[in-house]
Amino acid sequence: MLGYAAMNHTLRDEEPPRRCNRDMHKQTWEERGLAYAGELAAQNFADLRVILEWNLDHDIRFYRCSSTLVPWNSQFDIADLPNFERIRSLARDCGDLVKETGTRLTFHPSHWCKLASESADTVARSVESVTHHGRWLDLMDLPRSPRYAINVHIGAHYGDKNATADRFCDVVEDLPPRARDRLTVENDDTESLWSVDELADSVATRTGTPVTFDYHHHGFTDRGLTYREGFEVARDTWGDVRPVTHYSEPARLHGATDARPQNHAEHVRAVPEWLRRASDVMVESTGKEQSIPRIRDAG
Repeated sequence: MLGYAAMNHTLRDEEPPRRCNRDMHKQTWEERGLAYAGELAAQNFADLRVILEWNLDHDIRFYRCSSTLVPWNSQFDIADLPNFERIRSLARDCGDLVKETGTRLTFHPSHWCKLASESADTVARSVESVTHHGRWLDLMDLPRSPRYAINVHIGAHYGDKNATADRFCDVVEDLPPRARDRLTVENDDTESLWSVDELADSVATRTGTPVTFDYHHHGFTDRGLTYREGFEVARDTWGDVRPVTHYSEPARLHGATDARPQNHAEHVRAVPEWLRRASDVMVESTGKEQSIPRIRDAG
């Protein structure tokens, strides 16, 4: 399967716009509180259903949902929202559609989610974040499995990779099942950070957390492994669950000569056939859903 992340440009540009990432600034949260958070969350779940239906109409069964599905969830228990029963019903509708159609729905918390941080406060916020993501998937009644992944990066080494891996694994082991059983960890796009083989050796073998292979990132942290070899290392950590991989192409390859090497292009030319056969591929491009037919036409 081919998928895309978060924003559907086609639906966003409709009237009314359809999107599942409605959020609010701190001042608005302080002024309008739980009632408005609940209103936005209900709108996000309702539009998630519309996005999933649009995806199915276009034969797309892999989607990464926005991490602002329930805005400001760090400040409250979702069950305390005044319209919680409405939200739960909408979430269950989304989950039913996902299960009935074989769709794969995942999340990717933001870069500040650092489970291995040396800061206890950062770790606490990060644990809270992945736990909330697990709660949303539970509301949708989706199995606690990396098929419905909550994907994170370690994202730093703090001067000692062994100690960092130890902290990460300790935190993962203590996560509630709704988060731990869905957690995956991705290789990084900076040479000094985490490669596929390092994650497999230091994390997956200890916690059972699958490694998400990012094709573009592997070029920065290959450690002498080819793309196929790197993917095979990651694939072996997934057990009987079909792996997720991320595929993007650098913007520089498409003429943006002043872009950082890590920046994604608007579209990709093609996804390697061997990668498509062996995994579900999340296409990370700024063109979002508009990139998928281009790949199929090229294919």
